[in-house]
Amino acid sequence: MQAATIKLFLVHGSPNGLRTAELSNWSGKAIAAPRTEISELLKREELANPGFYLLTGVDPESGDRVIYIGEAENVTNRLKGHAAKDFWNSATVFVSKDENLTKAHIRYLEGALIERANDNGSAIVINSVSSGARLPESDAAEMDVFLEKCLQLLPVLGVPDFSKKVDHASESQDLLYCKIKGLTATGKRTANGFVVFAGSQAVLEHRPSAKRMRAKREQLIDKGLLQPKDDHLLFAKDVEFGSPSTAGSVVRGGNTNGLTNWKNAKGIQLKELETNET
Repeated sequence: MQAATIKLFLVHGSPNGLRTAELSNWSGKAIAAPRTEISELLKREELANPGFYLLTGVDPESGDRVIYIGEAENVTNRLKGHAAKDFWNSATVFVSKDENLTKAHIRYLEGALIERANDNGSAIVINSVSSGARLPESDAAEMDVFLEKCLQLLPVLGVPDFSKKVDHASESQDLLYCKIKGLTATGKRTANGFVVFAGSQAVLEHRPSAKRMRAKREQLIDKGLLQPKDDHLLFAKDVEFGSPSTAGSVVRGGNTNGLTNWKNAKGIQLKELETNET
């Protein structure tokens, strides 16, 4: 991504409250708010226009981040329809300041975001299917640029679920390993938690006591991110977790202390490595 200047406006002065975000020389605008300020968000004139939105929260059973991605020609009306859903605790909306986003544009953007979120795997996507929209080549190229600007703003607004995975090949000295029963998983600390790289191995069976991790592992298997191979499971893609412990627990099939079970090539625990860095 290119360098950019972000204009962030805190409507009520709170960094976690209702806020708007814009980029220099960009026709888009983002408006975000916690659920506690949803009434104020719905009063914004911008939301009467076409746009797409993201509802983010936490799954009450697994503790994982969840996200819903939607679009509407009138975002205000659509968000009112989500009031009965209890999984989300914040909303982020993107609209165009020049009002040039059409229904086809926002469907295209919605579909692209759902696809990226599913590929990233760092959050459970509530709506895993989108019809998307086919656009003329020039429009699609324009919307791809618009989307890249949105992706620059999302982490600033507290939505890190679309951040690109770490390139582990270029930083091999920072790789960490989690081993169990002759199996090895490879990973690395990230700004959002911990990523386990494609090709890593995990135990085939869950521990009997691993209720929460069992559900998490089964979700990954259902998505095809964890795939059976011989006597173990294999990570088909890079998967980012919220912490080293969650990552290690998926690898080992039950609750695990990631700070002690992830080690570098010399066998030094992650806990010790981070202590030495401070």
